[in-house]
Amino acid sequence: MEIRRIDVDAEKRTIARSVLEALPDWFGIPEAIEEYIAGSEGKPFFTAFDEGKPVGFLYLKETGKHTAELAVMGVLEAYHRQGIGRALFQKAREAAKQAGYEFLQVKTVEMGRYDDYDATNRFYLALGFKEFEVFPTLWDACNPCQIYVMAL
Repeated sequence: MEIRRIDVDAEKRTIARSVLEALPDWFGIPEAIEEYIAGSEGKPFFTAFDEGKPVGFLYLKETGKHTAELAVMGVLEAYHRQGIGRALFQKAREAAKQAGYEFLQVKTVEMGRYDDYDATNRFYLALGFKEFEVFPTLWDACNPCQIYVMAL
């Protein structure tokens, strides 16, 4: 497994599309997928490759002078629980720190709503994120937005 930073926007779009479209349980809304793909342009973008094939990615975006957000992350389901998400996160965390950010944040669906998202919540907590706040209607009433934060 190799983790690389990708700087070419066209390559970012291709990778993001291939991974997100393969994860309909987490990314099942076509409009949201298109927003994530477009949002990757110009952002710090990291990809996990298995024998040259992209199997996961994440990218960061600035949300404030001192804060970057893990904007989107996806790892193909066949590669879950193999340390790929953690490795992607470590590369992104290092990059955020080198860029001068003091905090990272991530948003997901509040714990207790859906089993798949509960696993996602546990993953972020295991990385060291701490619960910050829940916004019950930021996305919609069925998907309360949990924000986690981490000091760098």
